[in-house]
Amino acid sequence: MSNPLTLDPYAGNILTQGLGPIRSRMETAKALTELPKRLHSMEGIPPHFALHYLMSVRDFHFPSVEECRLHQTIDLMVRQNYRYLDPTAAATWATVSGDRAGAPNRAPAYGAAVVGHSGTGKTEAILRCLRSYPRQVIEHDSFPRLVGSHQQVVWLSINVPPSGRTVDLATDLMRETDRVTGENRFASELSRERRDGMKMLDSWRQVATSHFLGILHLDEIQNLFKLATLKKRRTRSGIPTEAPELSIVEDQFLKWILILMNTWHVPLLLSGTPDGIGALTRRLSTTERIVTSGYHVFQHFESATDSNYRKNFLEQLGKYQYVQKKLPVDDELANLILELTGGIQRLIVALWIAAHRVALERNDGSLTLNDFRKAAATYLAAVAPAVAAFRSKDPVKMARYEDLLPRNDAMWSQFWGSVSQM
Repeated sequence: MSNPLTLDPYAGNILTQGLGPIRSRMETAKALTELPKRLHSMEGIPPHFALHYLMSVRDFHFPSVEECRLHQTIDLMVRQNYRYLDPTAAATWATVSGDRAGAPNRAPAYGAAVVGHSGTGKTEAILRCLRSYPRQVIEHDSFPRLVGSHQQVVWLSINVPPSGRTVDLATDLMRETDRVTGENRFASELSRERRDGMKMLDSWRQVATSHFLGILHLDEIQNLFKLATLKKRRTRSGIPTEAPELSIVEDQFLKWILILMNTWHVPLLLSGTPDGIGALTRRLSTTERIVTSGYHVFQHFESATDSNYRKNFLEQLGKYQYVQKKLPVDDELANLILELTGGIQRLIVALWIAAHRVALERNDGSLTLNDFRKAAATYLAAVAPAVAAFRSKDPVKMARYEDLLPRNDAMWSQFWGSVSQM
């Protein structure tokens, strides 16, 4: 078998040397999996202690196939872009300095989108993929064409602020960059009373480019858009008839996104709920640039026969039972959990913990199906209407919940779905 080190397609590039190995699909799944330590016996452990052991289930994470594909997409974006930004090349420094006359024009734009309803695990998956790199910031004792040490920022991840305004986004980007680098580059700009969002974004971009930012992740992309008021969406019956169109808060921000990728070669990963990603891809005339590297749809579990749910996720979760009399992980339990959670991963874990709390309060050493029903009716009662709407797949009912608004992503989903089978 060949030594992976001798096969490195990026050998000699200082930007890729600290990224760790290029992982196979199996290695990726292992790196992304987190299975908390289990108690194999509950004998002698009182309920109030069991409750504290139970909370480790919140750390449970079993990656889906789509998450492993996402990891590959991110890794390709980062490493391939670094291939075009080799710091030993003079043209690379033309890009960093802003000298467009001497900058290379062969580097493509790297962009990808991740879409999924709230709770389907897209944000957690992205962060786990990013954190799978050995370091977020690589400290170089020496660096080509520079005197002294230099910091390379592999990735940054922030939420688009609820306001959707460029000035707030730029502020968050500056603060996060200063935080991860341990610097104070933006103190002067952040202290100003009057701020220009686009000028701040360009100032941030200059610093990010000088640190050879590997990828920028913008989550909650739906915050860029304004949702029509509920009053405007209602009919005479008081029920929304369809998913409303969204309007952009600041149109100039979309132009900045394209310039960031096309001109400055910063790979961009966008994620959000179907309403936000749908509005973004319809708004941009150059949609293909946002998804040149991948389009990943994170689905909820829909069927108890789905192997990703039944044989992988639930089979592993079912091992974390903090009672003496274990509940069989069978079809009846699998169907009940889908009924009570709509197959939304975050709610499944929440329900699992809540059912145990009900069981531990009863204190007879068992976990039953009724514990799940009672937990859903009490601890998870607040989300029951959204779950019912989600399970109905009725656009009218789903339109009552902003993050459940259905959007048509069939074209890109089908395209990247076929590619992933290769």
